[in-house]
Formats: sequence, structure tokens, C-alpha cells
Amino acid sequence: MSRVPWVGLAALVLMFVIPFLPSWLFEGPRTVRHWPRRHVCGACNAPWTDGHVCELGPASYPGPPLRARLQRVDPGTDLEVFYDPPGSS
Repeated sequence: MSRVPWVGLAALVLMFVIPFLPSWLFEGPRTVRHWPRRHVCGACNAPWTDGHVCELGPASYPGPPLRARLQRVDPGTDLEVFYDPPGSS
């Protein structure tokens, strides 16, 4: 005698029974909780209000701006010196 696929038969029966069940079985919780974001000042961490002014003290400015030169490196020649393939030494 062959084995009966009970899971498949139960799924087939439930496919036709579910539409006749009451809808309150499928509803989620009736209360929805909302957690609003806290708006705080990024500098002093005080609660944010309109017209908020932080007292941070005098501003300190860094030294003169940095200057740099960007240069493209030719990967075929310049990077081969620094590359040490595994197992080469």
C-alpha cells in the first residue's frame, strides 16, 4: 500500500475552508504604537526647540588650507614594485 500525502490533502482542504472562516481570526493587534523621533541639538544634545541657540564658546579655526597635487599612477609599471605575489619568497 502506498503512503498517503496527508500534508498535501490538508493543504487542499484548507484552501477551500479558509474563505469561510471569520475575518477576526486573521486580524492583527488592535493597538498600534508609534515611537516618534526625538529631535535634539547635534552640538549640545539638548531638546530641540524653535530658536535654539547653543553656547559653544569661541570658534577655533584651523591653520592655513592644505594644498595637494593628485597624480595618476600607471598601474603597469609603478605598482609592480610593491606587489609581492604569494609564494614568491
